[in-house]
Amino acid sequence: MTLNQLHYCIVISEEGSLNKAAEQLYIAQPSLTKAVRELEKELGFALFTRSGKGMSVTPEGADFLLYARDLYGKYRDLSERFTPGKGFKKKFGVSCQHYSFAVKAFVEMVKCFDTAEYEFAIRETKTKEVIDDVTNRKSEIGILYLSDFNRQAIRKLLNGAGLEFHRLINCNAYVYLWKGHPLANKRSITFRQLTEYPCLSFEQGEQSSFYYAEEILSTNEYPRMIRANDRATMLNLMVGLNGYTLCSGIICEELNGDDFIAVPYRADKSNPNSVMELGYITIKGSRLSATGELYVQELKKSLGISDIMKSKKKRTTT
Repeated sequence: MTLNQLHYCIVISEEGSLNKAAEQLYIAQPSLTKAVRELEKELGFALFTRSGKGMSVTPEGADFLLYARDLYGKYRDLSERFTPGKGFKKKFGVSCQHYSFAVKAFVEMVKCFDTAEYEFAIRETKTKEVIDDVTNRKSEIGILYLSDFNRQAIRKLLNGAGLEFHRLINCNAYVYLWKGHPLANKRSITFRQLTEYPCLSFEQGEQSSFYYAEEILSTNEYPRMIRANDRATMLNLMVGLNGYTLCSGIICEELNGDDFIAVPYRADKSNPNSVMELGYITIKGSRLSATGELYVQELKKSLGISDIMKSKKKRTTT
């Protein structure tokens, strides 16, 4: 078993095709096939099933790749950090659901580094892709939320992928809309008051389930629903169609402007409230890089957690 073989298998699993993997690896397809078969022979089981549609990972292969990605990722980090003369840029990536506070924290973190020496990436994407990106070490940190509804399903996914969830803050549900919305001046908003307006939701893919929804209270029956796949479009729909979405109530005016507000959601017997447990995911047992630690610090600042902790500490000492 060699590091090259591990790398080959990781790329094949990501591309789902021998041809595409060979192109990315700059290797002849017969050589790639031979390397994989030799590894499979050594292991005693098949890593992939081959069909006209491409390559898919076997159950045994999926388990093997969890360890392969971890090992190869550590090798790559070691090589980039300590091999002289290679000229590698240090890499740091974040994948997140569509949260402006996560972007703000990223901006503040990047300001602390020379971007000529780093390769930074932030990906606002679907819930399942946030989990996949961290699993595949495409991103060091992923940002998402848990609730009473999705907690069991999401934690099962995280455990299966060798990931762990780190809580940041709990938030009640808010209705997010633009300041010109007919309900914008309400002190709180009920589900019944929202029935005249379209609920806006981020797309999660055709095979997604309710558990992947970014919006809390996703199981409610919404008579009007419009899906979007980016935050800018979502904001435009709020203005153009008086749409709304349900969120944590954490607003970043620096990035989204001051034309939008969050109004507390008022529950009733048929439509109870729920709590969003915002947090970040990492490889289980891994230690954050210095860049990752700084990003988490900036996340806490964006969420006001550092101010909350200082306030608690002050009260206990007075």
